[in-house]
Amino acid sequence: MLLIWNRPGFTEGLTEEERNALFGEVDEIMKELTETGELVDGQALADPAQTQTVRRVDGDTEIVDGPFMESKEQFAGYLTVDCDSPQRAAEIAARWPDVRYGGAMEVRPVMEQAGTEM
Repeated sequence: MLLIWNRPGFTEGLTEEERNALFGEVDEIMKELTETGELVDGQALADPAQTQTVRRVDGDTEIVDGPFMESKEQFAGYLTVDCDSPQRAAEIAARWPDVRYGGAMEVRPVMEQAGTEM
């Protein structure tokens, strides 16, 4: 799974030309992954302002608005890919345009239903 991390609203600081180029790159990558059969699933997430966080605090359940993370980057979406190797997944992640704008892609194997064996 490729987890997309970026700064919320970072595209607002881009010119229209830069935004179009960024989204065009995303479209190209998605088309390629669809054609190669590597794309399993993927979704962007809503703005972090629409987030609720549920935690246990002093034995009670607490539900608060927002992610309130100690990070400028927020989880923005994901891609699930079926690749031949972790290296191929990292190659795909390295091409994701958000990375050039201060974001990050986390590459993480998905556990199989059989258990924790990876």
